[in-house]
Amino acid sequence: MNALTETQQAILALIGERIAVDGMPPSQTEIARAMGFSGVRAAQYHLEALEQAGVIRRVPGKARGIQLVQPDADASPGDLPPSDFEDALRLPILGRVAAGAPIGADAGVDDYILLDRNIFFPSPDYLLKVQGDSMRDEGIFDGDLIGVHRTPEARSGQIVVARIDDEITVKLLKIAKDRIRLLPRNPDYAPIEVLPDQDFAIEGLYCGLVRRGH
Repeated sequence: MNALTETQQAILALIGERIAVDGMPPSQTEIARAMGFSGVRAAQYHLEALEQAGVIRRVPGKARGIQLVQPDADASPGDLPPSDFEDALRLPILGRVAAGAPIGADAGVDDYILLDRNIFFPSPDYLLKVQGDSMRDEGIFDGDLIGVHRTPEARSGQIVVARIDDEITVKLLKIAKDRIRLLPRNPDYAPIEVLPDQDFAIEGLYCGLVRRGH
């Protein structure tokens, strides 16, 4: 990974924080405002540098199409320079999470991989492998590894990993006075209505993804 300037590191941290807190990345205008830039062109320049460094991926045509990416997800301790290894985070991959319909959550640890701890904010506690394309419009595709920050709490509008009757799924959380819904980000899929008699819990917040060759 190319060396990042202090400004680029700050923008990367901002992107990670906004994904973790709001469930979506900031727009270029919001980045420019937060960093004190006079216009969005400076934000575009730094985003281009972050993409060239391999730490983000931008989805064309989307105002908030920024994804956190770790391209060297298969690295082992011997593959990382000592300075990088000091910042490495060893995360377990816990089975698969559905981005279509919920699937069983009883899978154990499939593997471990090393990630730069600066890629995500806050740091993920584990990774889950996505199955399906119901979160396609958020840039989350089949086979991606999503970082999950373990927490039982989330706000409406955040992307969450949720448990429904011992099954897990990743969806956009919508909370109203009288109901909770888990929304896909693909019009081919129907929302999931959480029924009063179902065992429902938030397992964690989506905080970025890792895309490996698959």
